[in-house]
Amino acid sequence: MSRRPKSLQESIPGIKQIIDRFWPQISQQGWLLTISVIGLFVEIFARLLVPWPMKLIFDRILIPGNTDSTLNLPILDELSPIMLLSVLAFGVVAVTALRSGAAYLSLVGMTLAATRIVTNIRAQLYAHLQRLSLAFHNQARSGDLITRVTNDTNKLRDVMIMAIIPLFVNIMTMLGMLGLMFWINTELTLISIVILPLFLLSTVRITKQIQKLSKKQRKREGAMASLAVETMGAIKVVKALSLEGMLENTFSTQNEKSLQEGLKTEQLSAGLKRTVEILVAIATALVLWRGVQLVLQQAITVGDLLVFTSYLKTAFKPTRQLAKQVGQIAKATASGERVIELLDTVPAIRDARGAIDAPPFRGAVRFNNVSFGYEVGKGILRNLSFEVQPGQRVALVGPSGGGKSTLVSLLLRLYDPWEGQIKIDRYDLRSYKIESLRRQITIVLQDSVLFGVSVRDNIAYGLLGATDKQIKAAAKLANAHDFIMNLPQGYDTILGERGATLSGGQRQRIAIARAAVRKAPIVILDEPTVGLDNENERSVSEALERLTQDCTTFLITHDLRTAVSADLILYIEKGEIIERGTHKELMQLGSRYATLYRLQSVVEGSRVRNSEFGVRS
Repeated sequence: MSRRPKSLQESIPGIKQIIDRFWPQISQQGWLLTISVIGLFVEIFARLLVPWPMKLIFDRILIPGNTDSTLNLPILDELSPIMLLSVLAFGVVAVTALRSGAAYLSLVGMTLAATRIVTNIRAQLYAHLQRLSLAFHNQARSGDLITRVTNDTNKLRDVMIMAIIPLFVNIMTMLGMLGLMFWINTELTLISIVILPLFLLSTVRITKQIQKLSKKQRKREGAMASLAVETMGAIKVVKALSLEGMLENTFSTQNEKSLQEGLKTEQLSAGLKRTVEILVAIATALVLWRGVQLVLQQAITVGDLLVFTSYLKTAFKPTRQLAKQVGQIAKATASGERVIELLDTVPAIRDARGAIDAPPFRGAVRFNNVSFGYEVGKGILRNLSFEVQPGQRVALVGPSGGGKSTLVSLLLRLYDPWEGQIKIDRYDLRSYKIESLRRQITIVLQDSVLFGVSVRDNIAYGLLGATDKQIKAAAKLANAHDFIMNLPQGYDTILGERGATLSGGQRQRIAIARAAVRKAPIVILDEPTVGLDNENERSVSEALERLTQDCTTFLITHDLRTAVSADLILYIEKGEIIERGTHKELMQLGSRYATLYRLQSVVEGSRVRNSEFGVRS
């Protein structure tokens, strides 16, 4: 994980790291940034001009006869006092207008550029998240990831708008003013900067505390977002188990701690601001004390002292602004590091060097001594070897947790095996580009996920760019067309989140239509009929028969009746293939499969008899 800044000085390298990392996105906004930078320099120049009209009014009009040692312009001597006053009065307005216009131009340009840059970064981050492996997503908290995609990328914008512009303008303004102050009077300048060490000491000490609290607060906000996402995603379970009170207390505790940390950060920032104001007041008092003496000694003019005190207050104003924005800069830098950390996470599953687009598959699949586990030292599959011919139907049966779903996950290349090879049509999966591989495999899950878009779009997700004709043909194949037409807007009906507005059978048939429109040569069915009533089960089963016709099919099932017609049955237990063969061969073997099949037959027969006599099973 990226190291957090520990002091104010280290915040600037943190910002530099963010700029370096996202330079490709920044460089795309070159013309906007150029306009903004020009505006910044004009604004700085106008800031330096602000007190000079007042200096001339004092030195040449209010107190005539002063020796002007810093600004001797012959043209000024040619103007009458009234004409000079008119010119200088207009100059006050002109300088202010120039400064305001330049500041507006630079701020609008930088804001527009920053917004476009952050939009690109957010899109890149979202795309990167989708390409990270399942192993990463299984360990990450979804709420924290959402926080990084939304809030943390917005904080990056704050880095650009609230850190880069103020830092650049303030530093350049301070340097310009200090140069002019030394030009006016070296002694007064040295007196004014005597407070600088005290300022640095107080700023460094308090900034460390602010950044530490900011880091804790960002982590806590991510945890709160994760809790909220998990709760909303499992709201039925929460209500069924009456967990509302417990979860509310957990969220409230985290929320209160986040509030306290935020308040403490604001208190520290406010304290730093007050400290800086006091130090500036001390410096101003010392300068006035010595400056008036120099005026009386005619070493400088009243106008010089006016310009000097104006610059003194203005030069230290950036330090007060910086003190005010320290918490925001620290948070933004921490957020930028969180975004960079996520972008620097390398997908565990990615295209191998030299990978090719997969040609149209025939559907031959071969596992050669495949071993795999989700955690080091904890294997799930052990030395699996089997071969499937194109168009064959394979049933994966056995106890839960045996590795059946893991096996098909390897076929989809959601994970890579520790050892061994998986081949399709005689070539290792890793020789194909991932997208071209998965495009030729389709899957129907037990709990198929639908999206909160129209029925048409849900089906079309199986084949992006599918025509209406293809979508309707797939729906008819899945026995879904009739009930879709009875929905309020037919195929244009917007579904609830995860398809909650449909029945289980309807959701499954739309999922089958989504798989059917893909027309993939390899089909994976993971308990597709579990939880359905008899009528829906028959309808879904008919659709699955049509879907898998002439396809290489992998069927994961606990209902052995659906495995009877399979060309090959693999009985998997504890990650190993214990038995293999057709239904007839395994029944003759008389071992685990045969025992389980007979047991299920007895249970099913009892259930049917009870239903015939009206007895609840």
